[in-house]
Amino acid sequence: MTDTANVITLRDLRKVFQTDEVETHALSDVHLSIARGEYVSISGPSGCGKTTLLSILGLLDTATSGSFVLNGHDVATLNAAQRARIRNAEIGFIFQAFNLIGDLSVQENVELPLTYRSSIGAAERRARVQEALERVGMAHRMRHYPAQLSGGQQQRVAVARALVGRPAILLADEPTGNLDSRNGEAVMSLLDELHKGGATICMVTHDARYAELAQRKVRLFDGRVVDEETFDRLRREDESRLEALIGQRIEVGA
Repeated sequence: MTDTANVITLRDLRKVFQTDEVETHALSDVHLSIARGEYVSISGPSGCGKTTLLSILGLLDTATSGSFVLNGHDVATLNAAQRARIRNAEIGFIFQAFNLIGDLSVQENVELPLTYRSSIGAAERRARVQEALERVGMAHRMRHYPAQLSGGQQQRVAVARALVGRPAILLADEPTGNLDSRNGEAVMSLLDELHKGGATICMVTHDARYAELAQRKVRLFDGRVVDEETFDRLRREDESRLEALIGQRIEVGA
């Protein structure tokens, strides 16, 4: 029976990388559900599996084992073409590097994902682009090109591109990573507004301040989802080991 209350449901998800007989467990026994309309942040130290998990959630990579249901679709066993179709229809991506195409206008950048949907005609595409740009406050810039925009404005356009397909979920990968603090806070405020308007958001961030702004916080450590208390203890132990290692190196170099 499909769980219609959740946009994403992961059960016993594992991701193992194998190279030259070395087996690396990037994700281990991950259980995660994201409800419709929820705002979730995923955080943790470098190398904990955040990027791997987001790639799997965005259908850019596949898990080694486990169950993954996205908006009612069991996507764990789909082929590449099927995954691409569902990704285009169900997922909106917001990237750290914006990933706008320099020789396309703002309007053309936002419209681009819709051009891959044969069921949407030109008039509807234009209407959706207008709506998406108005939601992020960038409709007055639709004739401009990315190079004519500030970093914060480019990220707003990237958010509009993610929204234009009316996806089931927005996946944000370090959306403030290339922005100064003022523009970063403006983008986080925009995500909060979108969530209050009904959007389902899953954001990966290394910034603890921004992680705290989400409705629910998921912590990863060594490829596993851990609770708040466990995460704090493991982080302290990790920091202690790092400090000890640095101390050893200073002694050796002295």
